[in-house]
Amino acid sequence: MSGRPAPVVIDDLAEPRFGEDVRAVLAMMAEAGAALELAPGPLMAAASEQTGLDDFGSLDFVERLDVLCRALVEEGGLSPAGVMAQHGLLTGLLRNRLLIEDRIKRNPEILDIRIEAPIIICGLPRTGTTHLHNLISSDPALRSLPYWESLEPLLAESERPGPGQPDPRRARTEQALWMIGAAMPYFERMHEMTVDHVHEEIQLLAIDFSTMLFDTIAPMPTWRDYYLSHDQRPSYRYLLRILKVLQAERGGRRWVLKSPQHLEQFPALLDTFADATFVVTHRDPVSVTASMVTMLAYSARMGRDRVDVAGIGRYWADRLERMLAACVADRDVLPEDRSIDVRFPEFMADDMAMVGRIYDLAGQTLTDGSRAAMEKFMLDHPRGRHGTVVYDMAQLGLDRDERRRALRFYTDRFGLEEEPAAPLPRRLESGSAG
Repeated sequence: MSGRPAPVVIDDLAEPRFGEDVRAVLAMMAEAGAALELAPGPLMAAASEQTGLDDFGSLDFVERLDVLCRALVEEGGLSPAGVMAQHGLLTGLLRNRLLIEDRIKRNPEILDIRIEAPIIICGLPRTGTTHLHNLISSDPALRSLPYWESLEPLLAESERPGPGQPDPRRARTEQALWMIGAAMPYFERMHEMTVDHVHEEIQLLAIDFSTMLFDTIAPMPTWRDYYLSHDQRPSYRYLLRILKVLQAERGGRRWVLKSPQHLEQFPALLDTFADATFVVTHRDPVSVTASMVTMLAYSARMGRDRVDVAGIGRYWADRLERMLAACVADRDVLPEDRSIDVRFPEFMADDMAMVGRIYDLAGQTLTDGSRAAMEKFMLDHPRGRHGTVVYDMAQLGLDRDERRRALRFYTDRFGLEEEPAAPLPRRLESGSAG
């Protein structure tokens, strides 16, 4: 692609460098964070004060929130700015829960809505899930979750815009994305985010405070072990509850869903969405590990003054191995006539042919209009237009050969070919936010 930016090596993973504007914002966040407490009581009180509501529905989530808060405080290594960021995240999730329960209380018929035969993409980041999700979601016949809606599924009645007025959620999302772009200018090379970007329902699962999303904040073994030791079916049922609210709010019928979490939750996923079509994506797991750990180490700068890159590497090498082991153990749980394995090289070789196979399996018609919408999406969003990041396992404290041996059980099960490590270009831009 002519004019594409040169590849970068992100050279400030451990000791982030920021521009003056970001440093100023982080200083303000640190000052506010020093006075905040991460604990269920104060967080729930703040959410109630902000919404004027106090009914959170079932309170079984409080125990999970307590475990999460303790892990964040004791294991998260958060800076004061990181404390403020997580306080904002958790308070926002609680606000969302209050608004959802209030909407259902006032409109109980919402629970009669059916979420029919969704298409659910299950796969790790960097396996083609984002491209596939965006491609299918561009079909106007299907319903997906834009980023702004994932962050704030509902507005308080007092904030509802009048005719012709903008939705304030979009402006708030734009502001959040500005901070991401300013603090992590190379993040879009790994995972592009826009206000209308199609997002994962893992953000909705977080409203019930039981999701691997929280694993991505920081290595927190206490939270990981708690999450993995509990049946996730109740939280998947809560996700179903939220989807019904969203369908009542903005319409749509057949959903396209996607989350890496589903890869280790096939039994719960099938019990919740019994008539779904399941699309399981696969790629050389060593390449996936290198790119995903780099992305997580890069984003860790938002909540820590100094990043333990090797610690994140060790944590996520183990975490991904566990996820892939669950995928191998439970893959055959998914119905053979409604599930498909999508290998990354095959998908990249002819993405529209793969979409056609998925539509055939799902009984979804690929109309001329659907195809035109997908082709327009690809024309407007060419792959790699923001440039690439060079992923170096040694930089992450990981050994490529050791990971290759450890993950052989997965590559053998799905017939995956090894991807060679990308050579370092002779001329390479050094990347940081400074």
